[in-house]
Amino acid sequence: SAMAAGSADTQATLRRCLAVLRDAKNDSEQFAALLLVAKAVRAGEVDAKTRRQIFDAIGFTFPSRLLSSGQPPAGCPPHTFRALGLTLLACFCTDPQLAGHPQVLGKIPIFNEVLLSPRDPESTCMVEDVLQCLSAVLATARGPRELVAKGTVSALCQAYLKGGHGSDRALALLMGLLAVAEAKCWQRDAPQLLAVLSKLTRDFLEAEDMTKFELCEVLPHFIPPCPVLRQDPECLCRLYRGLADILGSKLSHLQRDPALKLAAGLVQACGAEWIPAGSAGSKFLALLVNLACVEVRLSLEEPDPLEVEGKKEVVTACYVLMEMGIQECLREENPLLDQVQKMQLMRIMEEAFGAVIFYLRQVKQEGIQDPFVFASVRVLGAWMAEETSSLKQEICELLPFLVCYARKLFKEGSPAVNHPQAELASTEGSALPQDALRFLLPGFCHLTAEDRPRDILVSEGAPALLWEYFLHQWEVLTSE
Repeated sequence: SAMAAGSADTQATLRRCLAVLRDAKNDSEQFAALLLVAKAVRAGEVDAKTRRQIFDAIGFTFPSRLLSSGQPPAGCPPHTFRALGLTLLACFCTDPQLAGHPQVLGKIPIFNEVLLSPRDPESTCMVEDVLQCLSAVLATARGPRELVAKGTVSALCQAYLKGGHGSDRALALLMGLLAVAEAKCWQRDAPQLLAVLSKLTRDFLEAEDMTKFELCEVLPHFIPPCPVLRQDPECLCRLYRGLADILGSKLSHLQRDPALKLAAGLVQACGAEWIPAGSAGSKFLALLVNLACVEVRLSLEEPDPLEVEGKKEVVTACYVLMEMGIQECLREENPLLDQVQKMQLMRIMEEAFGAVIFYLRQVKQEGIQDPFVFASVRVLGAWMAEETSSLKQEICELLPFLVCYARKLFKEGSPAVNHPQAELASTEGSALPQDALRFLLPGFCHLTAEDRPRDILVSEGAPALLWEYFLHQWEVLTSE
C-alpha cells in the first residue's frame, strides 16, 4: 500500500539521517540532518524503536546544546534551535525511562519559559512539545516534586489564563499536579491558582450549556484549603449561584452527580459557610441534603447496590452533605434552617440512614476492607452520636457488625487509606490509619444508657475492645 511505502521511505530517510549524524564533519551537516529527523518526528512517523535509535545517535547533548544556542544560521526563523531541541526532547519523553532523566528535569525552567513567552505562529509547535514533555515528566516518580519546586504550577496557571493554544492541556496538567501534590501547590502558588479558580467560577456561573456540567467535574480539583478560599468571597458566591442554578432544575443523574460532588468538596473545605443566610440559602441547603438523601436511598436500597461505575464516589459525596445536614439541624445560633425545615430534614435523613444500615447489614467479610464501608460506618456514627431515639431496633441489630468492624480495623489496621475518600475520612488526632471506633464512640456512649443495646455491646466484647483502645490512645498521648 501507499501508506506502507511512505513509511518505508521515511524509515530509510531516517536511517540515512542517523548515519549523517554519526559521521557529520561539522555542525551545519548535523543541523541539516536533525531538521529532517525532527520533521519525521513531528509528522508522527516514528515508532518506539526508531525513537530509541535517534536517542542513541544523539543523546541529550544535542538537544541541550540547541536549547542553549544563540542565533540560528542565516535565513532560519529566530526560534529554530530551540524549537528543534524541544521537538527532540518531546520525542525522547515518550519513553518513560527518559522522561524522568535528570537531563529532562533540568530543562523544566526552559519549559516554563516557553509557556510564558508571547504566542506567535512559530511558537505554537514549541508549546505543543513543551506540554508533551511536561505530561511525561508529571507521570514519573520524581517529576511532580520537581515541577512544583521549579515553578511550573505558576507557568501553567498563566498559560491557562492567557487562553489560546494549549490552554486546555495546561488546565489538564494543573489538575494532574493538584491530584498528586495539592498541599505543596497551594503553599507555593496560591495567588495564581486562585486566579484560575476565579476564572473557572466565572465561566461556571455564566455557562448556559454542557460546559456548566463539565466545569462541575473540573472545579473540585481547584478547591483550596479553607483559609485560602476565604480570601476570595466572590468565588464562593459564584460557586453557590452556579450550583443553585443546576440543582434547582430538572436533571439527569449524569448532570446531578458532578454537582453533588462539587457541593461536597465545598462542604469539606469550609462547612456551610459558602451558603448565604436568608430564605434562598436555607431552601438551597434543604434541597442539597434532600437530594443527597434521595441518592443514598436509590443507591443503597438496590438488591446489588453500587455496581455502577463511579457510584461509590457519588454516595460518599452525599454522606458529606448528610453530615452537614445533621450539623445544621443541631445548630442553635444563627441557624440557616428554621424549625419546620429541621423537622422535615431529620425525617428524610432518618430514611436515608435506614438505607445505610440496610447496606451495612449485607457487607460480607471479604468486603470489609472497602473504603466505602468505612465511609458508611463513619456517617452512621455521626447520626448515632446525635439522634438516639430513631432507628433503635435497626441499630441494635447492626451493633454486632459495628463492634466486629471496629475491632477488625483496630487490630489489623486498614489498607483503605490511599483512596479518594481517604481525605474525606481524615483522622487527625488518632494514630490509626482508619479509626472507626473514634466515630462510633459517641453513639456507643448513648446506647450504654439502655438495657438492650448495653447487653448486646457487652456480649459482643465491647468492654475489652474499649480497654485496649483506651490503652493504645493513652500510649500515643504519653509518647508525644
